[in-house]
Amino acid sequence: MEILAISINDTAKTLGVGRSSVYALLKSGRLDAIKIGRRTLLTTESIKRLAQSRHVT
Repeated sequence: MEILAISINDTAKTLGVGRSSVYALLKSGRLDAIKIGRRTLLTTESIKRLAQSRHVT
């Protein structure tokens, strides 16, 4: 089964950035999140899209 969403901590590790950078990307709309209960999970599709973009800030 394909993983559809991962935690903020795992996203930060995957992208090689800090948690605050992940929150900034969420706030700017460059990453998409879903809420399941109290957990915030980021969609792997939006992470792939961000990683493939030419300009990440």
